[in-house]
This record gives sequence, structure tokens and C-alpha cells, in this order.
Amino acid sequence: MKFLLSALLALGTVQAHYTFPRLVVNGKPEEKDWTVTRMTKNAQSKQGVESATSGDIRCYSSQTAGSVATVPAGSTIHYISTQQINHPGPTQYYLAKVPAGSSATKFDGSGAVWFKIFTTMPTMDKNKQLTWPGQNEYTTVNATIPTNVPSGEYLLRVEQIALHMASQPNKAQFYLACSQIQITGGGSGNPGPLVSLPGAYKTNDPGILVNLYTMQPDAYQPPGPPVWKS
Repeated sequence: MKFLLSALLALGTVQAHYTFPRLVVNGKPEEKDWTVTRMTKNAQSKQGVESATSGDIRCYSSQTAGSVATVPAGSTIHYISTQQINHPGPTQYYLAKVPAGSSATKFDGSGAVWFKIFTTMPTMDKNKQLTWPGQNEYTTVNATIPTNVPSGEYLLRVEQIALHMASQPNKAQFYLACSQIQITGGGSGNPGPLVSLPGAYKTNDPGILVNLYTMQPDAYQPPGPPVWKS
């Protein structure tokens, strides 16, 4: 019986892996998968990143995309998932402004350039289990590009952190992607705090090494910097 249960859990874990190949801006998806979104290394395997300190935590990609999406400030964004996002855990969005002299199709996102624009918090469901917005959907939860963010080219990063096995070190699973965007009609805000990826997360951060089954919803601490208050 124990062997059967372990096998079923392993099968469920494999089937539950996913990628985010297509950005949606104000209801309009990019033309096809991996057009403005950089193809991730797990495009075939769908396996998430398990090391919060590895280089893959930034964009999980080894190549850039061919196009750049125009995204007006104030736009609603989300990503299409290849499979149902059925693991519990937060969805977070970051932006990184492309430095002068580079472009969204070339910038690798290195340095203290990333700022968080959105995160989600859990609630307790009727079964006394923590659940997050967007869980069991085929798209990530909606976020808004801040209206006061300066115009220019950016990398947009989405991550969904699967925490179903996160009571053990290096067992949280990061499902993520980066898209190349041009923000238009922006403002004069000063985004921050700025962090590096890798660098912003540690393996034992309370939002990464966590036992969901002994936690109350308001006790959860999303990893990384606070959301920029534009």
C-alpha cells in the first residue's frame, strides 16, 4: 500500500509540472508560444527550479526571444500555463529595466535591477488547507503594470512557487518565465527596492522552506523584496 501511494504521488507530481510560454496583455496573448517570452530550459520536461540560489532562478532560459511586446502602463497581464497550476504557492511578478546601451532582446537581467510589482497571499479552504489565488487554473493570476513605472524596455518575470513539498530544503519548485516588453505611457516613479536574481532568495527563507500544513494564512511571508508601492 505504501509503495502504491508513493507511486501515485510521484505520478501526480510529474503530471503537475508546467511552463508559462505565452504572455497575455489586456486579454491579447502573444502570437504564439515563446514569441516575446524567452523559452525556458524546461520547455519539454516542465520541471521547476528547485534551487533558490542558482542562476536559473532569474529566467530559467538559455536564449532570448525574437520579439518585444508593447505594454502600456496600467495594462492587465497574465500568462497562459501549459497545464493546470494545481500546486499551492504564491504567484509573483517582477520587472527589470533594461540599462542604457542594451535592449530587451539582449539584456540578461544581471545585477540589482529587479523590483517586485505583485504577489499573492493564501486563504484557508473548507478542507483547512492553504490555497492561493490562481490555483487550479490554466492561467496565472492577473497583475497590473504600475501606471507610474517609467517608460522603456523591461524584462517582465513571473514565478509561481509550488510549496507542496517545501518542508524540506530545496524542495520548493519555482515555475517561471521572463518576457521582453516595451512599456509605454509610463510615469516618473522610482521603482524599488531593487534586488538581484539570484541573490534575493535564500534556501531557508520562511516563504521557501515552509510547512503549509502547520501554518495560518496570514503567517506566510512571500520571499523577495516588498512590492513596489508606486
